[in-house]
Parts: sequence; structure tokens; C-alpha cells
Amino acid sequence: MSHLTHIKTRLQKLSYLEKTLSYLGIGFQKQKKIVKSSNGYNTNLIVSQSNNQDIQFVLKETEYEIITDINFWKQDSPIESFINKIAQQYSEIFIVGESRKIDFQLIKSDSNIDGSSTIILERWNHNKLFNTI
Repeated sequence: MSHLTHIKTRLQKLSYLEKTLSYLGIGFQKQKKIVKSSNGYNTNLIVSQSNNQDIQFVLKETEYEIITDINFWKQDSPIESFINKIAQQYSEIFIVGESRKIDFQLIKSDSNIDGSSTIILERWNHNKLFNTI
């Protein structure tokens, strides 16, 4: 018997979610759903599995929810590891992307032995430079 599990996430921005899945080598397809909202549709992402029991990233209000049947999980890693890997990579892509919007540049990004990441960003304050002349 099939039983869908809904897993809440903190993933909010479609473009960063797409970049995350691409970076991790997780193939996906876009699926537009017509809804009653300001833009008229939501874009969900579908990760196909060999058993035709897809993993769906569905926009619920402001955050994406993962919908899947755990009994038919066919990924290389357990669901908890899969979600953690996506969440960590999404966070890195989100931080760098949003920082670029306010003129920060990525200097260095490292994965640490404990599984955490270190990101170094930098921004020059050009106004201050010109004020000191």
C-alpha cells in the first residue's frame, strides 16, 4: 500500500533549489501547476526514480515540501542523508547568491572534515575609499 510522506523544509527560492539539485547531480524536471495565486502558477520539481515513484518538491505557501513514498525510496542515500545534503548545499548557494546581491564576492568555499562548510565572502567599501582621499 502506498503512503505519501510530506516533509517540510526551509527551501524557499526555486532558482536556488534548481542550482542545488544540479550541483548535486540530482536530475529533475519542472512541473507547472495552475493555482490561485498572484502569478497564476507554482513550479514544482520532480525527481524521477527507476520505480516510477517520483520525489516531488512542491511549493506550499512560501516553502517547498518534499513529497515521497518512503517505502519506494530508490536513491543512493537514505532519505535523512538526502534531505541533509540538499539542505546544506542549498544554504551555501543561498548565502552566496544573496550576498552577491549586496556586492559581496565569494573568496573561498571549503568542506570541512566534520561535514560543515566554511564560506569566505568579501566586499570592498568603495564609498569609504573615496571619502578618505
